[in-house]
Amino acid sequence: MKKGIHPTNYRPVVFRDMSNGDMFLTKSTAKTNDTIEFEGETYPVVKVEISSTSHPFYTGKSKLVDTAGRVDKFMSRYGKAAKK
Repeated sequence: MKKGIHPTNYRPVVFRDMSNGDMFLTKSTAKTNDTIEFEGETYPVVKVEISSTSHPFYTGKSKLVDTAGRVDKFMSRYGKAAKK
């Protein structure tokens, strides 16, 4: 392997899913100033909006978020064509 191409700040980091509060520890180079207590130790924390514990693809639960009627507008235009 080439020397000097790997990051020097590779460390344990906690990723926290903000939608359901789940946390998991992994190694990362993500920059953050926040810290959190996890399993008796203090680690840097990266807050994420969605993870595998809350994503509909992984959980099997579909969650349809409709903003400004966009889904209804789409279904009225293309819903009939898709049912054929």
